[in-house]
Amino acid sequence: MPNASQLKAALARQLMYSALRRFFAGRGFLEVETPVLVPAPGMEPHITACEVPFIPETDVGERRTLYLHTSPEYAMKRLLADGVGPCFQLCKVFRNGEISPTHNPEFTMLEFYRPHADYHAIMDDLEGALCAVQEALGGQGPFRAPFERLSLREAVRRETGIDLAQHVDGPSLKAAAERIGVRTGEATAFDDVFFHLFLQRVEDRLGRERPTFLTEYPASMAALARLKPGDPTVAERVELYALGMELANGFSELTDAQEQRRRLGEEQGLRRAAGRPVYPLDERFLEAVGRMPPSAGIAVGLDRILMLLLGKTRIDEVLLFPAHDFFR
Repeated sequence: MPNASQLKAALARQLMYSALRRFFAGRGFLEVETPVLVPAPGMEPHITACEVPFIPETDVGERRTLYLHTSPEYAMKRLLADGVGPCFQLCKVFRNGEISPTHNPEFTMLEFYRPHADYHAIMDDLEGALCAVQEALGGQGPFRAPFERLSLREAVRRETGIDLAQHVDGPSLKAAAERIGVRTGEATAFDDVFFHLFLQRVEDRLGRERPTFLTEYPASMAALARLKPGDPTVAERVELYALGMELANGFSELTDAQEQRRRLGEEQGLRRAAGRPVYPLDERFLEAVGRMPPSAGIAVGLDRILMLLLGKTRIDEVLLFPAHDFFR
């Protein structure tokens, strides 16, 4: 049974949703609703989708596996390709097995896209939206403009003294990380070593004085982002951190369908090598990518936003029915 604190969080959630809808409507965004049940989920190597067997009870369709979406991204990009314009969505998304103080397998996401824009524009939009939400909830919290904007390379160098531009392969970065006491285990690939370094020495220090937009990730870490013009070693990817917690992930979007297919194929290979389910390619999404205008979009974990605004340390404190209830 929800307690008084959870009911207070439910009221705050209602105010947050209302503030977000006012903000985005005021900026000309259309609120959209896309399917939760999809034929192909996101392909991120470290995310597992919830499978749903479709068993037809009429003469329409055939028995097959469908999935609860891990993000509305593919469908919203199809809308962009069809000319919908700036759009946003508040929806439930699902990631199998994720339960921790900051994870719930079912959580609420804000996702929005702006055509004819890049990641700088969506940083401006998100900064304004979160400040509006904080004001609607009484004005107390970490979201005060201007937010810090910091490249990933600058953040790593500031917190560890390691310059990623001088350690461009796994063995070199592993040696540098282990010299400063980072435990890298059996990791040898650049991305794997990087995440040991980032999680142990960088992430928790981000956004402590004010929220931090972390930008310009290595090209290998942005399967859906375009590479930065003039510097193809990095992608126009951005994440938002506050008080050491990741809150959002977005991109200047890739609009090359052939390159998108190649990258998703690589991710299928990574999933296969890790022993994870290999999902089918979403052909309608891939067709739409080539028709998209230059665009930018970002996904925001709203339960974590609410945690910070209410001074909570666990996601179950802002949910009426958290997943750990399944196991009681």
